[in-house]
Amino acid sequence: MARTRFPADHGLTSRMVGTMFLLGLLYVVFVAVLIAILKSWLLIVLIAGGFLFFQYFFSDRLALSAMRGREVSPEQAPELHQMIDRLCALADMPKPKVAVADSDLPNAFATGRNQKHAVVCVTTGILRRLSAPELEAVLSHELSHVAHRDVAVMTIASFLGILAGFVVRSSIYAGAGGWGRSNDRDNNAGAVILLVVLASAVVYALSFLLTRLLSRYRELSADRAGAILIGRPSLLASALVKITGDMSRIPTRDLRAAEPLNAFFFAPALAPGFSFSTLFATHPPLDRRLQGRVDPEMEDLVTSAHLVNATLEQHGFGPQLLCSVFAFSDEQGRRFHLVYLYKRGSFYPFAPLDGERRDNELELRVKATLGGELPIEPELARWFALWGLPLG
Repeated sequence: MARTRFPADHGLTSRMVGTMFLLGLLYVVFVAVLIAILKSWLLIVLIAGGFLFFQYFFSDRLALSAMRGREVSPEQAPELHQMIDRLCALADMPKPKVAVADSDLPNAFATGRNQKHAVVCVTTGILRRLSAPELEAVLSHELSHVAHRDVAVMTIASFLGILAGFVVRSSIYAGAGGWGRSNDRDNNAGAVILLVVLASAVVYALSFLLTRLLSRYRELSADRAGAILIGRPSLLASALVKITGDMSRIPTRDLRAAEPLNAFFFAPALAPGFSFSTLFATHPPLDRRLQGRVDPEMEDLVTSAHLVNATLEQHGFGPQLLCSVFAFSDEQGRRFHLVYLYKRGSFYPFAPLDGERRDNELELRVKATLGGELPIEPELARWFALWGLPLG
């Protein structure tokens, strides 16, 4: 991943790698099964390869077309471009294409295969409803998807489900003309079609579940990274509440039409009543996304730590940056410190005792208490002791 000033999320990276590995394995098995059933390896490889090529290189155009979005120039949308210019400069990342979709649905999304071939799109509905600072918070969230490259992973991950769905529909259409016939040849053909449909349905279900699991985590990661970049997590919380509340005012027909793009949206477009989109949610619940976004003390701590380190790195001190340390004490007067690892974007507690010993019980209690509000370093091996430093 090209280095940006968005805090790194190694939990997201490991999940993306795991998802891609499992989907790649599933893809190979799926193609092998189809070749074994249909006895036509060249046709299967051409279809699968063609789908992957088209999905990878034209995903941004497909998404924009589905939302009736159009790319806009700085002259057409000066304020929107200025916001994205400022955020890209702050994040030290290439500027993506900017698009606007003529839809009252209040939403935004990012798509594309990498940072240099990405597009961020907002709807006219979100432009009307959010204040400029709230819109900037949403754009920061979307840019973090581009910076972390999870947009590209979701694009590739969704390909397998699309291919499986295509094979199912093609098999059903191919078999429709043979229904009602009873000779042995047609019976064999019917059995082959049934096997293809069953294999494709299993592949579609597995790929669907894998992408949903990744989608929920990546939204939380983008919320955190976007809030840290702008330094105002409360703005992101305000935008989430506004957009989620206004979804109920959108016609059900429009919500259902937008549901296929939910995995890419800032907030899901969910129609009233039961649907598979509500059963297998692409986003965490609103209350989960709001956790840790509105505590002013935590907001100041995370924002200050990241911005100070980013400024030092910008002025040439990057190689010397190790960590930032903040001193606290609990209700019993026991000292502990929160250590911020800038290059990993995470905190860990360090509670020193006399004789170069550590209060492990206190450290784990701090982790449990702050785990919902701060990005705590998940690898305990990286909770390095800071002996000999003037920590106070």
